[in-house]
Amino acid sequence: MHELTPADESAWDSYAAGCHRMPDGYDEDDTPTNAASAVGYGNTFFHTTAWMTSVRDTFGHRPRYLHAQRDGRIVGILPMFEVRSLLAGRLLVSVPYAVVGGVLADDSAVARALLDRAVEMADRDGVCCLDLRSTRPIHDDLPINDSYVGFWRRLPDRVEDVATWIPRKARAVGRHARERHDLRVEFDDRHLRAVWRLYSRSMRRLGSINYPYRFFESLISNTPCEHLVSLVLDGDQPVAGLVSFLFQDAVIPYFAGCDERVNRLGGNHLAYLSLMERAVEMGFRVFDFGRSRTANSGSFNFKKFHGFTPRPLGYQYYVPSGRRRPDLTPSNPRYRVGRKLWRRLPLWATRPMGAALSKHIPG
Repeated sequence: MHELTPADESAWDSYAAGCHRMPDGYDEDDTPTNAASAVGYGNTFFHTTAWMTSVRDTFGHRPRYLHAQRDGRIVGILPMFEVRSLLAGRLLVSVPYAVVGGVLADDSAVARALLDRAVEMADRDGVCCLDLRSTRPIHDDLPINDSYVGFWRRLPDRVEDVATWIPRKARAVGRHARERHDLRVEFDDRHLRAVWRLYSRSMRRLGSINYPYRFFESLISNTPCEHLVSLVLDGDQPVAGLVSFLFQDAVIPYFAGCDERVNRLGGNHLAYLSLMERAVEMGFRVFDFGRSRTANSGSFNFKKFHGFTPRPLGYQYYVPSGRRRPDLTPSNPRYRVGRKLWRRLPLWATRPMGAALSKHIPG
């Protein structure tokens, strides 16, 4: 059992890539293709060192990336960060700001050994909680956090089939945005700041904090040729945008934003419709719509509106004796008043404040 060093990063990323497979089936032939799919398979983009580097460099959290070796070969990995939060104390999170994390391993014995080492670290270092964001629950003796669901679908084979792949009402909104309102979509990294500004605007509207722009910059820098930045424009006015990641057979729209003042134009719907079309054109097989909290009806219903079925995510956690698991979710009643006030603050205040607070809320 080892902690990750720069010399091991290439082997780590190769292992994570080998474990990438969406669970529960997205087509008829969805079966494990190698031994690495035995425990903890799923969307493993967030296990990569690109995510590790961006989180470390942006937020200053300490990586505690464990890997198990057998005969000189990696047979299991567990990416974690030590987060020191002013709101929650010290945490071990796998993985901060990500949809999924947790153990990936060749077999249950390796998975058990990785978990045991993580629990040992949690007990020894005095953390409040070890948070494992697995796609499926894989540790029988750990409780499950059932507050999150994931959304993913097998994409059609042809671009012209995307329109009928989306439910009728959803495709009508996207088509009207394109044909009636003359909105257009540009894919270009130079739109990154515009997308971030739309994203931070949307987060304020939801009463949630935004991540700093430098996190966006770092992720784009660390995923060359593995991302798409798209912006929906009404003339020269940005109305919606996405930052999406490309990994193995999946396209993953991760950061999204829109200008609610022109929501009637359907720019948000067109952003996703255009991304789906571009993904099929590029040969991707899966559209991974990310996660939603079951309590977040807006995001949850938007994804269902586009024909995606919610699938429970297997988040699990360990709380050392004498400690209490913190609740940093927006649904915590303690934050209700603060969220209402946040929505009324100007963007020049919420953008830097949100960026600073995000270090202490590893969403």
